[in-house]
Amino acid sequence: MSDLHASATRTLKLESQAIAALVEQLDDNFDHACTLMLACRGRVVVTGMGKSGHIAGKVAATLASTGTPAFFVHPGEASHGDLGMVTRGDVVLALSNSGETGEVTALLPLLKRIGTPLVSMTGRPGSTLARHADAHINVAVEREACPLDLAPTSSTTAALAMGDALAVALLEARGFTAEDFALSHPGGSLGKRLLLRVSDLMHRGKRLPQVALGSPLRDALIEITRQGLGFTCVISPDGTLAGVYTDGDLRRTLDQHTDLSELCVDDVMTTPGLRVAPETLAAEAVRIMEDNRITALAVVDRNQRPVGALHMHDLLSSGVI
Repeated sequence: MSDLHASATRTLKLESQAIAALVEQLDDNFDHACTLMLACRGRVVVTGMGKSGHIAGKVAATLASTGTPAFFVHPGEASHGDLGMVTRGDVVLALSNSGETGEVTALLPLLKRIGTPLVSMTGRPGSTLARHADAHINVAVEREACPLDLAPTSSTTAALAMGDALAVALLEARGFTAEDFALSHPGGSLGKRLLLRVSDLMHRGKRLPQVALGSPLRDALIEITRQGLGFTCVISPDGTLAGVYTDGDLRRTLDQHTDLSELCVDDVMTTPGLRVAPETLAAEAVRIMEDNRITALAVVDRNQRPVGALHMHDLLSSGVI
């Protein structure tokens, strides 16, 4: 094993041990911290200086994306005006491994004056920040992974893991769902799978391929070619969907018939034809297409009247698949 490999192995072991040790350090303060955040009418304001500040920023982002409104405030800027962002209805989560970081402890009198609850996360339960907090979460580590035991390594990893533990505990307590997550991630793949509906992607109006029941097959072929979606709806006199005629149906028609000129679309269409409702999730439409090995679907309303057409290309271009 090379020296570099050995160093990496030692670092990973020390940091994993630091995280494992947090389990034994959990106490009623963690529960109290969660209770304060669940009761918060405003936002969880996360703060920290230096490396702890970087961790605090990530913790704030994780909280915000999992159902606990939160944002990061730099403690140095807070003392010069940004503390105006904090209100009595908020909860402050302050990170400092030593619990004595000057820029953070300087906020204590101001927070006490406006009555904002304070949750601290430090490696020293007897520190100034821990003693003045409404709830203190102990993230002490035995040693840093840095061989000099100086650079924040194990301590920042422990704080990050505890921040995730807070976020997940709050997520579960709120009954936060995958769809809730998607609402805060509309640009991500999960958001697209859970938020996009067939109605958001379907072709409608003049772009809906359709021919009347009883039409010559020639008219159906012209409509398929004109719209370019690989199929056409076949409409009954009452306006409902009688069936569909697809590119696949055309291949079967050519196999079974030598003279197409006398055929009506009724003779060769697929009935009743697969269909979905406009409110169907786009991801569900993908599953239907894949299961049935088709590339397009008719979209019908509650009365089974065609209102749109959905093609696999629409799903691909939207990022659903």
